[in-house]
Parts: sequence; structure tokens; C-alpha cells
Amino acid sequence: MALDTEGDSLHHYPERLALLQLAEPDGAVWLVDPLAVTDLTPLTPVFAEAQPLLLVHAGDNDLSHLKRRYGFAFRSIFDTAIAARFLGGKALGLDTLLETWLGVTLPPSRQRDDWSARPLTAAQLDYAAADVRHLFALRARLTEELRAVGRLAWVEEECAALAAQVIPERAPDPDAWMYVKGARELTARSLAALRELYELRESLARSADRPPFKILSEEILLELAKALPADSQALATVRGVTPRVIGRWGGALLAAIERAQTVDDAALPQWPRRPRPSIPGAVSRRVEALRKWRAAATERVGLEPGVLLPNRLITVIAEAAPRSVDALVALDGVRRWRAEQFGVELIAALERA
Repeated sequence: MALDTEGDSLHHYPERLALLQLAEPDGAVWLVDPLAVTDLTPLTPVFAEAQPLLLVHAGDNDLSHLKRRYGFAFRSIFDTAIAARFLGGKALGLDTLLETWLGVTLPPSRQRDDWSARPLTAAQLDYAAADVRHLFALRARLTEELRAVGRLAWVEEECAALAAQVIPERAPDPDAWMYVKGARELTARSLAALRELYELRESLARSADRPPFKILSEEILLELAKALPADSQALATVRGVTPRVIGRWGGALLAAIERAQTVDDAALPQWPRRPRPSIPGAVSRRVEALRKWRAAATERVGLEPGVLLPNRLITVIAEAAPRSVDALVALDGVRRWRAEQFGVELIAALERA
């Protein structure tokens, strides 16, 4: 069975699951409206059992959403984007893969549509169905190629890990404002303003049911924090602050900045001091050896570096310094296919270091 979802994150806040598409190999497509059918528990055995095999494309976001919001568990997954990646693919969009492997052209993209609006248009219905209808033929074609190069088991292991991945609840990050691009250039007083403005935007977005970026961009938040306008006249001179912005939120913006101006100097936000971890020389040499091995193996194997050996795994392996393939495969994230296919080479690279 093929699976896909559509959200409404470009139009509403917080995001909702707006559509769930299921397809069967015989061509039947089912479009489930989770805004109307709020109880999706009848799908639990469909997702949690070994059969049917669920086909997805770049399904990490879809599965995360379904796991976190509905508590679904998944057991048997085949992700066509992962499969294409292990065939050396770089352009992994579904439209590209269908055109490349099957000569199929998808309907025009509707990714920017508001999928929570009802009724869905004929064009939306056609697009939603096409996203799942062709996954069976695509999987068959990719599987054939993977068998030919001996990598089908690699993909199956990666897909099993995707299915089993635990998705924790997403707790609000009280320091999210610190990730605004350019925040590190601000003074402590302007940082306090940025914090107040960011929290204001979050509140406005939830009240208006609109994504935060459609309320105020991060660039405007940064400009306001730099300028610290004290009145409407000064507010109007800030880059990006239009008469419409002033008319709708001018008072709230000035109030947020005023709150920041009254914060005691001792209570102003400061960037946390995170000392750079000291990496032992032996670990550093092993990291370099693994990077050199990856650079050479990437050309030989025809896989992207991040697929062959991600940076995270390079660090894990360098720190653990396994002396055998069994010890290597026991490390978190080192799949069996990696250890069996390249373990001897990786151990040798570590020993040379």
C-alpha cells in the first residue's frame, strides 16, 4: 500500500494534517480527510503489521507527523527516495524519479496550496492521487536496479531504521529566538528586544492561525531589534515595516521593545558560553583517516558521502575506535550493510591512524 500526506504549514499555525492518501496496487486510491475523520485508529494495523508493505517517498516527515500526532507505529516501509539515493541519485524529487525511471509526468505541483481548504479542487485531487498511484511501479523498477548492484538489503535496512525511529514530542524551544540569522551581532539590549519580538510574533501567529513568517519575517524582527524604535514615527523608518504592519501590530511592536528597554542590565540575555570540546589527538587522527577513506570510497562506490558514511558516524567511529567488524556494527547508527561491506576497510583506516 502506498502512503502520502499533505499538511497546511504554509497557511495555518500550528500545522495540521490536512490529507492522507492511500493507494493499492490495483490502482485504487483512497483520500482520507483527517479534518473530518478525526479518529484514524482503524489504520493502526495497516501501519503496524508486517503486511502490507507501505511505500512512501521521502517519508521521514510524513512518518514523523503520523507518529507524533496520532501515535502510529510502523513496521514495514519502503522509501523510494532512499532507494534512489542508494543507486547514486542526487535529484530525488518524486517528479524527477518518475520521469527518469518510468517516463511518467506528474500533474503540476500543488505543494503551495492550502490543503485544509474545502472542497478540494479537481486539480488537487488529481495531484494527491498521483503522488501515491505510481509508487508501486517505481518501487519495482528501483528494486530491480538495486538487486542488480547488490544493494537491496542496504535499502531494506535503512527503511527498517526509518520505520523504527522514535519521534519524541516536540517541546517548545524557549531559546528559538537565538537562532534568528544575525542575532549574534546584536548588543545585549537588542537581544532582549529580539526575544520580546519573537515571542510576540509567536503569539500573533497562533491568534491569527497564520505561519509566523507571514506575520513578520525574521529579517524584520532583526531590524526592529537593531533600531529599537521608541514611537510610531521611528517605527516607520525601520526597513520592512510597512504602513500595513504599523496599522495591524505597531502598538504591540512598540510595547515589546519598551519591555526590553526596561530589563535590568544584570538580567539582559547573554550568549551561553560553550567551550569548544577538546578532541584528543588520536581521535582527531582517526577522524581524518576516515574522511580520507570516505573521499576515495565515494568515487569508487558511486554514493554521496553523506550516504556512504555521514559525519556523525565518522565521529562515533573515531571516538570508539573499534578493532573488529563486530565491534563496529555494535555502534549506534552503523548499519549492518556498512559493516559487512566496508568494515574491514574502515578498521584498517583506523589502524593506520
